[in-house]
Amino acid sequence: MSVIKSRDNARVKRWAKLVSDSSVRRSEKRVIVEGPHLVAEALKSGVKPLAFIVSESGLQRAEIRNLVGKHEPVVLGDHIFGIVAEAQTPPGIALEIAIPDTSGAPEKTAVFLEGIQDPSNVGAILRTAAAFGIGDVVLDQACADAWSSKALRAGMGGHFKLALRRVTDLAKELDAFDGKLVCTASTQGVALNKADLNGELGWIFGAEGQGVRETTAAKAALRVTIPMAPGTESLNVAAAAAICLYAGFSRGSGSQ
Repeated sequence: MSVIKSRDNARVKRWAKLVSDSSVRRSEKRVIVEGPHLVAEALKSGVKPLAFIVSESGLQRAEIRNLVGKHEPVVLGDHIFGIVAEAQTPPGIALEIAIPDTSGAPEKTAVFLEGIQDPSNVGAILRTAAAFGIGDVVLDQACADAWSSKALRAGMGGHFKLALRRVTDLAKELDAFDGKLVCTASTQGVALNKADLNGELGWIFGAEGQGVRETTAAKAALRVTIPMAPGTESLNVAAAAAICLYAGFSRGSGSQ
């Protein structure tokens, strides 16, 4: 089995661009998934692997050989694999897949993200959304790329349990949602523990610091505020989303 040991190899250069450049991911509709856990989650979801990429040392691990199975992997020298994998400690295996094609307005409980620019926050929200039975997540153009390496690592496989869409007109998507839109407000909303969270909900979460824009919040039928200890100003958006989605799951239709 031959091993690629040149950083000038055309496939290596392309994979490195897929990892580092969101515009390349969007134009090619391809993504690199890194690490045994994410590769396993991707395969479990039924996505078609376009290429298994493994490092020389990774191929010596039974866990990675089992994931590769009968597929013929592309083997990279360890230092070359580090160019393709963005993780600080290269995980030994990566997978090239097509970004799942999802379309259509959400029909069940959904999450709408506006201007969330930290990919780790985006990924953490996706992980939570998957855990609490959300079907769809819609991101506006100002959000960080949900398929970046940081977002994928933070999502821990949640990406493959959701229908993800990046849209140019979030307002249009909100108008098309056939359910109750709910957004968070730092003050003057209905206390989350007293809010009516029954039925199909469309949760709206906004940018770090700024929160949901007023024009967007105006579309919500319900504004909720998370009760906090006196003197506490706000929560990280991913933490706020986790609290809200758990509340909706535990008191709404999700837990029944």
